Amino acid sequence: MTKINLRYPRVSDAANFFEILNNPNFKYLSVKVKSIKEEEKWLRLNAAKRRRREEYNYAIIFNQALVGGIGLSIDRKRPFIGEIGYFIAEKHWGKGLASQAVKLVEEIGFKKLGLRRIVILMQPANKASERVALKNHYRREGLLKKAVKDRENKFYNVWLYAKVR
Repeated sequence: MTKINLRYPRVSDAANFFEILNNPNFKYLSVKVKSIKEEEKWLRLNAAKRRRREEYNYAIIFNQALVGGIGLSIDRKRPFIGEIGYFIAEKHWGKGLASQAVKLVEEIGFKKLGLRRIVILMQPANKASERVALKNHYRREGLLKKAVKDRENKFYNVWLYAKVR
């Protein structure tokens, strides 16, 4: 299996992220980026978010190409809990890249950041994300009703998967 690498995203990645994130086949992604400029603005905020211990975002690199992103958001009220979110370009779906990225970010969360709990939220119909969670030994803890908004600002239910240390 070819391995992925993670690196901090760069402003120069904005066009690639914009293209990936605006794929109409992303049924389960709640992020909607309106322009490359908007993506550049978001990317410029990453270093400050790391310094404030709010978010740790990474570009997923496979065969020297940017193929997705993954982030670890720290719960502000419970800073020992992190939430992983990720996306992979459609042409790389089903290759195990998200599973590898989750494993790497999980190590950062538990070992470097000292987290005690990491969660992954997903819509019940998102079987690919459920497989990623299960492959990484996360356990389903329950259904959170109307817990997340989609791209059209409609609320939807999500499964809560978690791993504790």
